[in-house]
Amino acid sequence: TNKFGMTNTQYGSTAKDFNSLEFRRIYLGYDYDISEHFSSQLILAYEGTSLASDGNRSIYIKIANLRWKNIIHNGDLVIGAMAPPTFANSESVWSYRSLEKTIMDMRKIGASNDVGISLQGKLNDKGDYGYNFMISNGSGAKPETDRFKKFYANVYAKFMDQKIILDLGADNEWAQSHPNQKSKTTYKVFLGYQTKTFAVGIEAFQQVQENNSLIYNDQVPATIQDTVNALASGISVFARGSITKKMGYVLRYDYYNPDSKFSANNIYAASYTGMYTESFVLAGLDFAPIKNVHLMPNIWYDMYNNRYSDVNNLSKKSNDLAFRLTVHYIFR
Repeated sequence: TNKFGMTNTQYGSTAKDFNSLEFRRIYLGYDYDISEHFSSQLILAYEGTSLASDGNRSIYIKIANLRWKNIIHNGDLVIGAMAPPTFANSESVWSYRSLEKTIMDMRKIGASNDVGISLQGKLNDKGDYGYNFMISNGSGAKPETDRFKKFYANVYAKFMDQKIILDLGADNEWAQSHPNQKSKTTYKVFLGYQTKTFAVGIEAFQQVQENNSLIYNDQVPATIQDTVNALASGISVFARGSITKKMGYVLRYDYYNPDSKFSANNIYAASYTGMYTESFVLAGLDFAPIKNVHLMPNIWYDMYNNRYSDVNNLSKKSNDLAFRLTVHYIFR
């Protein structure tokens, strides 16, 4: 286990040598066609950290929306709780959310669901080109707590009979307009290639967090000196494929920098987590004895580099390492 305790990953706060049998994710959903032009979707979810006040597992509403099909040519209007376009295409090519979220989801750069209104569609009948524009609360599954909204814009193109996909997107969310303007603006690109037996992908992002970090003029007294911008960035590379008819493999490497504007000369607030860069590795096998049943032994590893060690007196390197047997199944 790491010595820092300053990460939001699954095992960041897990004690060394801990072991457990646990549900990482449970979905229960239903898609219903109301008519030729309207459909609805409902998904209830438990995702590991969904706990009731007494500590028991609890479920929440992840997806609940109404889709107005072809409100414009090849375009649908979706209203309610839905998956934003932030990493929809990269997650589809990755296809191993059962093992780990994609980098932007894993690092809390964007949420996997939000409540809002979306116009999404295709620019040709085959779906080689498409778009998704959305306005939402920006609070994920939680109720809205402020007047600011989050705006998404996403476009994609597919080539070589849709084996290659290029996905570009951006989003912006205000959190405060005064006295210090505070917002988050994200840019991302994904390039993937997939066939029935093999897939590879690369995803990169930057998020400008305006006036996100507090710095102080001295350790004691702790007088706020200024607010500064942070720049989070990351890149993820993965591959998956078949070894035999029933056996496959999955490999992935991520590099995450929570703040490339970090300076060891600054005195940051206690809540600041940008002093640690992280390198993540996932490797596993996927044995499918029958369709929709997967037994996946895998290694989950996250290494931390402490750029603030001269100040916080923690070691320069630390890591989380977990050996897992993940069971994934789908019933319809």
